[in-house]
Amino acid sequence: MIRIGILAVTDRGAMNGRLEQVRGVMDELLNQAPYSVAAFELVPDEPAQIKRILRLWADRDRLEVVFTTGSIRLTPRDHTPEATRELLEKEAPGLAELIRRECFKHNPAAALSRGVAGLRGQSLIVNLPGGPEGVRQALNALLPLLPSAVEQATGRALEVQQAEF
Repeated sequence: MIRIGILAVTDRGAMNGRLEQVRGVMDELLNQAPYSVAAFELVPDEPAQIKRILRLWADRDRLEVVFTTGSIRLTPRDHTPEATRELLEKEAPGLAELIRRECFKHNPAAALSRGVAGLRGQSLIVNLPGGPEGVRQALNALLPLLPSAVEQATGRALEVQQAEF
């Protein structure tokens, strides 16, 4: 199983029901083999709090994949990409580019997103959009790649069908 953590970063999303929609999409797509949602946390858009959870999940819990959702726009209040980048040991820019490209097909404003992706230890951390449709588009693009990414990051063979490159 690929153990996944979901870190929702928002100052306002919990109030308007959008977070519940995002969580529903993520549960729908990630609670099927070979994925298991092992952790979920909601934090305000404060870099120290974002980094604390990412460190715990990567360093202590050794989750294979950590998704953040939200707080990747150009607004002055969005800090998730910077907080994530500070913790990464290796960036995986192709994953962030893939997300932007797929989301752009449905919403040209996706070109303004600033999400990043990469490794901390053996944990893959990926910034996802904050809306339910953006999350669905991003995950549909990423899920075929995750088993291969986890194998590369961990050196552990998974018994799942993988995307071919």
